[in-house]
Amino acid sequence: MFLKPSHKMLAASRLPRTLAFQLSAAYSLAGLLLVLLATVSLYIVLRTELDKSTEQFLADKLHVLRTILQERPHDRDALREEIQLETAARHYQRFYIRLLNDRGVPILTTPGMAEHLDVAELIRRTRNHPEHSVSMTGLHGRGFRVASAIAWEGTPPVRSDTIQIAIDISEEEDLLRRFRWWFWAVLLASSVLFPVLGYGIARHGIRPVEEIAATARSITSTNLRERIRAEGYPSELASLAGTFNEMLDRLEESFERISRFSADIAHDLRTPVHNIRGEAEVALARARTVDEYREVIESTLEEAVRLSDLIGDLLFLARAQSPLTEFHRERVNVSSLLTTVRDCYEASASDGGISLVAQAGTESLTAELDRSLMLRAVSNLVSNALAHTPVGGTVTLAAGTENAVILIEVSDTGSGIPAEALPRVFDRFFRVDPSRSKASGGTGLGLAIVQSIVTLHGGRAEIYSQLGHGTCVTLRIPVPPRPDSLPSLLENH
Repeated sequence: MFLKPSHKMLAASRLPRTLAFQLSAAYSLAGLLLVLLATVSLYIVLRTELDKSTEQFLADKLHVLRTILQERPHDRDALREEIQLETAARHYQRFYIRLLNDRGVPILTTPGMAEHLDVAELIRRTRNHPEHSVSMTGLHGRGFRVASAIAWEGTPPVRSDTIQIAIDISEEEDLLRRFRWWFWAVLLASSVLFPVLGYGIARHGIRPVEEIAATARSITSTNLRERIRAEGYPSELASLAGTFNEMLDRLEESFERISRFSADIAHDLRTPVHNIRGEAEVALARARTVDEYREVIESTLEEAVRLSDLIGDLLFLARAQSPLTEFHRERVNVSSLLTTVRDCYEASASDGGISLVAQAGTESLTAELDRSLMLRAVSNLVSNALAHTPVGGTVTLAAGTENAVILIEVSDTGSGIPAEALPRVFDRFFRVDPSRSKASGGTGLGLAIVQSIVTLHGGRAEIYSQLGHGTCVTLRIPVPPRPDSLPSLLENH
């Protein structure tokens, strides 16, 4: 039978964990692991050194006794001093020795050994571990390290004796026991202290993040001028604040551009609508002749065409910025494309007294382009150049390649553009001339459409202009041409 979790349990499981909690938990765990690793390592080192010291003492004592039995087997005073007298001088680490002959009869024994050790237990424990020490507990609960070894008397050996030795290690065990107590005390104190310190450090560390969040909450579409002051922040958060401020700059610019765009759309749509409405109201004010009605209809149709073109341009820009936009590439002769544009605008250029030239030398230049879109882009540039070139001026169309990049250039000898206006000429509805008359700049969407078309082809548009000398717009499109279509770059760029 399964128990259904209560609402409180589900709510508790969904409680959000703050960054300060996560950081403090991470600090605490890291600190506790470090303390645990350090204390365990120290405990192991201490125990190892104590065992090593005990083993070394047992080995040294066995070596001394074996040397005496081998070199001076009849020197009972030396044996008695090592076995019965030396241990009396050691108050903190007593040891006991028993020397047995080859028949197992004790020869010398340290006083008090039988009172502290079970000799039978000692013999049993050391029987299977000759020459190696083992641990055992004495009669009074004290810990001992015991060993048994064979020693030969005389040179050459006459008989073998047995040495049984035990050293009191209760002081070492007490030391290790105190160390373990202090270990648990330190671990308990650390488990309380580390979370408190970790939380304090985490709160101090995320305070700049909270300040950034507070600033972000105060920013709205009507308040985009707020910025984060990154002075005194760590380098990582200062970089984050700088990036956030740059994002706000872009957002503010985008909102301003959208506001201008909305105002421009409203203005440019309102003008033809008002004109159509005015013409209709005037026409309906009284009875008119057929010719007058025809003039009204023609004027209305002209405004409707203008309105339709404006809406078409806006729809094109909207589609061009969509990531799902697809366009049809085909093999296009760039020279033929420029010639087509020249032929379309040649009559208009002649009426304005302007020379329109498609520069020769690019007959074999072909590339994979969307022909209709490129015709529109170049046509917009030519139309814009003709509108700003005085009588007697020249508009030149040229094309070439540079490092597998197609270059299409439209230059004029017109009035030019001020340097401060160049960064914005590709913005929607931007006009160098602040007046909004049709003759001074159209709808202001021509260069924006050119930029969108070039961007769809993976390229970019560049503009150079000098007041009083003219303007040159270059379209750079990264389309690898065929090996047989690599004319030299135009010399008069």
